[in-house]
Order: sequence, then structure tokens, then C-alpha cells
Amino acid sequence: MDAKETALKGCYIIEPTVFKDSRGYFFESFNEARFREATGATKPFVQDNQSFSTRGVLRGLHAQRGNHVQAKLVRVLQGEVLDVAIDARPDSTTFGQHVAVKLSSENNRQLYIPRGFLHGFVVLSEMAVFFYKCDNYYNKESEAGVRFDDPALGIDWGLQPDELIISEKDAELPLFDAVYNPMA
Repeated sequence: MDAKETALKGCYIIEPTVFKDSRGYFFESFNEARFREATGATKPFVQDNQSFSTRGVLRGLHAQRGNHVQAKLVRVLQGEVLDVAIDARPDSTTFGQHVAVKLSSENNRQLYIPRGFLHGFVVLSEMAVFFYKCDNYYNKESEAGVRFDDPALGIDWGLQPDELIISEKDAELPLFDAVYNPMA
């Protein structure tokens, strides 16, 4: 396993060591000791989630706040997505900045998104099965989110706007500054 910190402190791209032969491949998708050593994460994962989506489906940008804030380790089991993490930690030097990483069943990359980040993804392939681990339980009352198309965030989702499939709930989320700017 190789962990490379992104431009956002505490956010890592995880590349597994893949062993291939004539039968196919094998890799260790998670090893708690190696993961903790590489990332410095200290909280155990307590919940796994999985979703299926078709091309153009954009899920996000979401977070949990307060006592239910979550770190996530995300990966794609089938297909390809563009995964986006936004630093929403007010005291961070990269507050409001984002990283975008292609995750696929071909590259087997994972993205570790620490607590205090917003997260979302868009499906680039015909379909995708998306899987993630969380270090805290989901709580509906702690949901937070911002608009995927907030001009202040400047995210290039890799698809044309008319190709995106957005839930009504996600389309009505507020802009980043309305949620994360105490002066707003």
C-alpha cells in the first residue's frame, strides 16, 4: 500500500499493491495497521456503505457535522467516478479548497477523506458501484451539504451540465459561504 497526501492536509490517495497473474489479481483493500501508519488516522471505521449509480449521477456535496462528523475511506468496486473532497475545516490553511481524483475498478485507488470535509462524486462510466467506510455512524439530523455547482468552489466535474443527474435535495443545497462562512 502506498499513501500519498493530497494538497489538502490529512486527505490521502491510497494505492494498493496489486498482484497480477494469469488467473487475475489480488490485493489487500484494507489493513488497519498499515492504514493507520500511513495516514495517522486514529478512529476505527464503524459503518460501511455502498451505492449503485448510472452515468452522470452526481451525489454530493455532503458531510456530517457536530458529534456525528465522519471520516471516509472511499473506493469504486465497478466502473469509474470522479471523487471530490472539499476542506471545510475553518482553521485549515486549505479551507474551501478541493481535490478531485478519478477512482475506478481499474486503478483500485482509494481516497481517505478526514473529518471536517465535504464529499461528493460523479459517475463517469456507464455505471458504478461505490463503496465507503465511515468512522462514525450516519445521523440524519447532522446532515450538511453545499451545492455541487457553487462557482466559488470551481469544481470541474468532468461532464457537461446537461449530462448531470442531481437529486432534488442536492440541487437545493446552499452555497459554501452560506454554510461555512461565519460572517455570511
